[in-house]
Amino acid sequence: MNAPQREAVKYLDGPLLVLAGAGSGKTRVITQKISYLINEAGYAPKEIAAITFTNKAALEMQERVAKLMQGKSIKGLTIATFHSLGLQMLRAEAALLGYKPQFSILDSSDSFKILADVLATTDKQLLRKTQWQISNWKNSFINPDQAKAQADEELTHAAAKVYQIYQQTLKAYQSVDFDDLIKLPVELFEQHENALNKWQRKLQYLLIDEYQDTNACQYKLVKMLTGHRGQFTAVGDDDQAIYGWRGADVENLRQLTTDFSQLKVIKLEQNYRSSVRILRAANQVISNNPKLFEKKLWSDLGMGDLIQVTAAMSEEHEAESVVMKLQAHKFESRTYYKDYAILYRGNHQARILEQHLRHHKIPYTISGGQSFFDKAEIKDLISYLRLIANEDDDPAFIRAATTPKKGIGNTTLERLGEYASAHQTSLFAAAFEGGFQSEIGNKQLEDLLNFCQYINKLQERAVRDPAGEVLNDLLATIQYEAFLYDSEEPRAAEVKWTNVLDFIGWLTKKGEPNTEYGNEAEGKNLLELTQMVSLMSMLEGRENGEPDAVKLSTLHAAKGLEFGHVFLIGVEEGILPHRESVDATDPSKIEEERRLMYVGITRAQKSLNISWCKKRKRAGEMEMCEPSRFIAEIPKDDVRHFGNPFNKDAEASKDFGKSKMAGIKAMLGKN
Repeated sequence: MNAPQREAVKYLDGPLLVLAGAGSGKTRVITQKISYLINEAGYAPKEIAAITFTNKAALEMQERVAKLMQGKSIKGLTIATFHSLGLQMLRAEAALLGYKPQFSILDSSDSFKILADVLATTDKQLLRKTQWQISNWKNSFINPDQAKAQADEELTHAAAKVYQIYQQTLKAYQSVDFDDLIKLPVELFEQHENALNKWQRKLQYLLIDEYQDTNACQYKLVKMLTGHRGQFTAVGDDDQAIYGWRGADVENLRQLTTDFSQLKVIKLEQNYRSSVRILRAANQVISNNPKLFEKKLWSDLGMGDLIQVTAAMSEEHEAESVVMKLQAHKFESRTYYKDYAILYRGNHQARILEQHLRHHKIPYTISGGQSFFDKAEIKDLISYLRLIANEDDDPAFIRAATTPKKGIGNTTLERLGEYASAHQTSLFAAAFEGGFQSEIGNKQLEDLLNFCQYINKLQERAVRDPAGEVLNDLLATIQYEAFLYDSEEPRAAEVKWTNVLDFIGWLTKKGEPNTEYGNEAEGKNLLELTQMVSLMSMLEGRENGEPDAVKLSTLHAAKGLEFGHVFLIGVEEGILPHRESVDATDPSKIEEERRLMYVGITRAQKSLNISWCKKRKRAGEMEMCEPSRFIAEIPKDDVRHFGNPFNKDAEASKDFGKSKMAGIKAMLGKN
């Protein structure tokens, strides 16, 4: 470790903020500090929590800590995402908030359906806006009454009313949404001092990763848990704060200096990832933003290649040029496909690249694509699991009752729904009430009760029998394989059935006791596994080994990753920076876009290719485009331009291209 890293690991005299520039070894500091707290500072593993933003980061941290602490017990150590920690707290204290411990966690498509019912509309844009607004309120720790009081326009006022009904509906379903996993623990601690004291005693030292990405609610949670002691290490980088649109507030870094007068700040400025040229470009670009804290990254990894900036005639030309350059570079440098990433501002930019990569038979993976847990067949099974865990979960009830069909028709479900809402009860409970039963025919009632009683049987088995056994019996009983082959083409049915078997196999393994250090859910029964699955499906799906493939990713999804060679495409005014930021009166919007450019540049270790289009199709019309202002902010001496007629270096670039081609021909001649 270098000197500032060592200082950060050993500092225990109060709250600490580690400003960790891109590639400066922040995960190393966190894992070494966990080891130091246990080995040198007398903390028990169960008194320490390290909090991250993604399952992947938590997993990487767990593996690193396990290696560092070989041979020593780290039982009870918490390494989890904010949402997993919130879930643990809610599970333990559910009764205090009027929930049962097996509450359901709704994903965004479930909450979307509830909002569609509340608003009685299918207008997707309105629903998405409302969903986003409610999420924003929750992240800012604003309850429905406060939202109503603050609403300054008709639309927000309407959304605040919907927020109130939406929350009541969730409570009736004994369900929480993703944002509630942070908001409810904060409410719990505000209302129940005993619970707060208990968790403060339990978690004596906190380490928080990616601190610049915290929202108001997460900041409140950290502040409450650390109390007056302020025994925590927050690691963050104000230059990589790119989630403002999601409620993250970079001001939380500044707020620390106000809320904790004893706060010590340590800067990590040595970068272990990128060449000098790449870092110089990143430093120069980000220096155009006002700074919370001054820092400058440096590296001793050598000067490195010039940054290439290419002006393409069109998107088609840009995609073709990127793929050709990538192939030539791979051939010349004897690298792997997985050493390359193509990064862009918006998902829509990937389509044309995918076509060109497929055409050249280049393997690729795409970030932010459909998660394993979003596949219909997996969601079908998860609806049964959710219902076993919480029979009041109405969205899960409807899906499970109708997939595969069980003789429970729409008319029965409508009647059941009307009765349930009139009597303020869940669909499941309504099915057993005499008032409802007298309203429908014997055959319909029989089918409905068979289904409900079967769920009751599964509930008994879920706490008693091995998870794998219960799941396999469930598949056989509902004849899910036959259902897939009846409703799909044979090829598609086979793929779906394989996914189902994968999922069951994975859960079976998670349900088996595991003595080694690992995910906190290993060796759990089916009920406990269900909440883990709900949460994982929303965080990011399963992590598999890395294939040898080019990585296509949005800039947001690429944060925290690094690649030997990066292609940054569509770097134009209107795309990066985004059109809405360019038109905005608020300068902080452009600042966030500049941080996004900074994140893109600092993903690259050895080479960086930037491209922009002179013309681009928008809404069916060809439009002229301007290169992004961020390109002009890169030091001129570190850049070589291609294909730009306004550029004095055009001739030099032509010569460079010719000599490069001659070199490749010579290599081919040797082979």
